[in-house]
Amino acid sequence: MFLREITGKIQYLKGIGPRLASRFEKLGVVTIADLLLHAPRTYEDRGEITPINRTPGKERAHVIATVAAHDYLGFGRKRTLKVYVRDSSGVACLVCFGRDFLERVFVIGGRFFISGSFVYRFGEIQCSAFDYLPAQDYEKKKNKVFPLYPLTEGLFQKTIQGAMERALAEYGPGIDDELPPSIREKYGFPAKRDALAAVHFPADQAALDRGRAALVYEELFYLEITILRAALLRKTKRPARRSIVFDLKKRLLARLPFRLTADQERAISEIERDLFSDLPLYRLLQGDVGSGKTLVALIAALDAIESGDQAVFMAPTELLARQHAETAASLVEPLGVRIALLVGSLEQSARDRLRASLRAGEIDLLVGTHALFSGDVEYKRLGLAIIDEQHRFGVLQRKALAGKGAVPDLLLMTATPIPRSLALTAFGDLDSTLIKTKPPGRMKVITHLTREGNEAKVYERVRAELAAGRQAYFVYPLIEESEKIDLKNAIDMYENLARSVFPEFRFGLIHSRVSEEEKRETMEKFVRGEIDALVATSVVEVGVDVPNATALVVEHAERFGLSALHQLRGRVGRSARQSYSFLVYGRTLTPDAVRRLKIMLSTDDGFAVAEEDLKIRGPGALLGVMQSGFLSLSFADLIRDADVLLRAKADAAALLSDDPGLLSADTGVVREVLERVPPFPADFLETG
Repeated sequence: MFLREITGKIQYLKGIGPRLASRFEKLGVVTIADLLLHAPRTYEDRGEITPINRTPGKERAHVIATVAAHDYLGFGRKRTLKVYVRDSSGVACLVCFGRDFLERVFVIGGRFFISGSFVYRFGEIQCSAFDYLPAQDYEKKKNKVFPLYPLTEGLFQKTIQGAMERALAEYGPGIDDELPPSIREKYGFPAKRDALAAVHFPADQAALDRGRAALVYEELFYLEITILRAALLRKTKRPARRSIVFDLKKRLLARLPFRLTADQERAISEIERDLFSDLPLYRLLQGDVGSGKTLVALIAALDAIESGDQAVFMAPTELLARQHAETAASLVEPLGVRIALLVGSLEQSARDRLRASLRAGEIDLLVGTHALFSGDVEYKRLGLAIIDEQHRFGVLQRKALAGKGAVPDLLLMTATPIPRSLALTAFGDLDSTLIKTKPPGRMKVITHLTREGNEAKVYERVRAELAAGRQAYFVYPLIEESEKIDLKNAIDMYENLARSVFPEFRFGLIHSRVSEEEKRETMEKFVRGEIDALVATSVVEVGVDVPNATALVVEHAERFGLSALHQLRGRVGRSARQSYSFLVYGRTLTPDAVRRLKIMLSTDDGFAVAEEDLKIRGPGALLGVMQSGFLSLSFADLIRDADVLLRAKADAAALLSDDPGLLSADTGVVREVLERVPPFPADFLETG
């Protein structure tokens, strides 16, 4: 029986019952399988016994002592049991908050093993957080390395350890191996039942290492098998697109006042190879802020249009869609390409005319938001769908758009660099293209950290930029004043900056509550230079391109994540002029906030920032899909086990290559595991 088929409820395990089962459920442990997959968070070597008089000052100490006496602190319902224990070196007091039942456990004269943190307090050695075992049980145990599990209110280590022992004894012998024998032999992995026993109750460090290595690899191997199967199944053959002479691309490149970077040329080559193959393009185009992804995408659109197809370019916000439409119009309309914009705010009469033109094939490139895949929007021949900032769209939205054509090519773009380990998992079913170099002439943005209270110096530096004819952004975490959080907000600071600090300059305000029409008007004025400084929330984080903006001020920068700070910094430095980023932080900082700010100061490499963000926040939080159970790995860690992930990916690819039958009705361990008890939700790749 495979482990995940052990679906018996934990409440029926001896010693648990409904009351304890409800506490386990808070940890996500409902079945016996859940329990056995509840990995220890760390381990503790309890082999060293410390005399009581030497325990204070140790982070955790282990003693064997005899119960000498009971006492109580306080009176009535608030009284607290105190158990005095002694060994040959001295006496300690166990303070049993909320655990009066221990009076029946710690019988006077009984010998116990006690593990906890001992301190000298109120004239005696005390310990209030402790685990215990009868001394004879401790002495019988061959292994002295104890697992320490994640806990919740009402659950103690002793309870979980006891439940784990009983579950392994009752169900462990019947657990089958899930890895193919060839893989187990290749790495010398133990049987799964033995690996689980070694992880939960290791005989020694070597056994623990072997067991954990097997379980980590197994999780990552089946994760990669699932991803690769999805990628291979998606590669449905189609009639190849008719060949072209790339006239539109050549004419566009001839009109540009600059040359493409080597990364842009390579990206175009990779995309075109897919566009003109008999397999649909399904590619992720990653590029740091300002690296020229949009131009690459527009060239892909021109290729599809020249071959007789229509293309769509979808953005997550109306503001960004309009900017893409304006960029596209300036670049490709002179080539004779017919462009239109479809957004939610479009009047119905104009929408009806646009739909008719689209259906008749009179529109070559349609730019817009989610309105592009509305039910009433029909295309004559949709061949390429480009989705910008694709992580902001749900999978059903992407499917709806892709479903508008026969087998449309799909190019997904993101300016949020994805760490390598996540690229191998979350986007492992996509081909990937990276653009790392920025256009020539771009200068590194100079970043300054400034403590709250020193804003005057920042304002003077910004004033110098504005006086020189440049523009600036001021970004705040809140739209308006909050009773719960004492932070500066965009609305109040807009008034203060425009009237008191910079009365000689023109200011604009933009945030998520401003109407789309007002956002558009404000941004157009900012782009034209009719507004000198823009006060905003993080609504300007993505896509806003104003080359004349050379100064960015982010107040309460500690309240923003690394990815957001990096994206905001990308709003400046989009020309050959020197640009500046001022991150103003509060007086009280968490360790993570300090770490984020130091990273922003040390590098402007988006991929390096993304790797650090992954270390701080973890993969689920980084992708914003914790609620979906995505990457809910029990034993593996994408950061710690990145090298194992690469091996597992290579092994999975080799296995699928050697045995294509694994994609369909084959037999064997891999198929049985995937078909009967998939280790991950079947739709985990489809999380938006």
